[in-house]
Amino acid sequence: MKTLLINKEEVRKLLFMKDVIPAVEEAYKAFNSDQVIQPDYVSVHLPAPRGEIDFKIGYYAFSEVISMKASSGGFVNNPTGFGLPTGMGTILLFDARSCALICAMDGSVITGFRTGAAGAVSVKVLARKNAKKIAAIGTGNQARMQIRAIHEVMKIEEIHAWDINQDALNKYKIDIEGEYNIPVIVANSKREAVEQADILITTTRGKGSLVEAGWVKAGTHIIAIGTDQRGKQELDPEIFRNAKIVNDSIEQCTEKGETWHPLHESIITREEIYGEIGEVLLGKKPGRENDQEITIFDSTGMAIQDNTTSYRIYRNALEMNVGTFFEFFE
Repeated sequence: MKTLLINKEEVRKLLFMKDVIPAVEEAYKAFNSDQVIQPDYVSVHLPAPRGEIDFKIGYYAFSEVISMKASSGGFVNNPTGFGLPTGMGTILLFDARSCALICAMDGSVITGFRTGAAGAVSVKVLARKNAKKIAAIGTGNQARMQIRAIHEVMKIEEIHAWDINQDALNKYKIDIEGEYNIPVIVANSKREAVEQADILITTTRGKGSLVEAGWVKAGTHIIAIGTDQRGKQELDPEIFRNAKIVNDSIEQCTEKGETWHPLHESIITREEIYGEIGEVLLGKKPGRENDQEITIFDSTGMAIQDNTTSYRIYRNALEMNVGTFFEFFE
């Protein structure tokens, strides 16, 4: 049999946010429909100045595909020492019926897209229907991806943005206004941005509380993206006390996500976590129930998102005759 190789530029040609959003929605539904086997992901932390590499593996019974994504980050010497980026990603797809490798593709672009799509999926079921204003705390690549995805599911009237790096903040304003024609208001403080939010997006590498509970108005939907490991934090745990808390995976979010902090401080109990987003999408639990609720979507990222997204890319590649086949097995 032949294995398909899809490089980074080819992945870019095959990757469309309008396809990724339903792929991520499918992933969440599958996760809560007993269609997924997803072991806890493994991280290898290497001695400084090197960073870490994570491995996420998932099986989807409906498609009979197993995916494995390896993603690295923090390799600060890569550009000068090896001519490589500081972080890279690779995805392998296996036919679960035989466990033969059917595809190897670049995974660095996919992670950003599927994480952005996750925020958009949460907006569809947890944000107020009349939400118009977004606050962005952090203005890096993932902050842009969130806007790219949310723009597909609602009309954004304005964005209030804050970043500790003024140059990054100014570039974000230029880029977003140029690409989407959405006004970006540069906030003088985190509080100033948060107080304007109908939807609050946090996409930093924060290691402490960046958003205080008193700044968040009733009816806000919060998309918490930056915390995916112990030691990271973006939200004041008090925000969780009276909020509707929705996780992508309760198991992961209570161990490595933003939800760990209020649990650790006994502000909430595990039983007070409302549920997983797949349950909401399947109609097992209601999403937003009134305009006064504060809703929190805590996302640590799951292997099944990579699985459904990369499999769509693989199918697109076959249909569009993109990529290079090679004989992996005799």
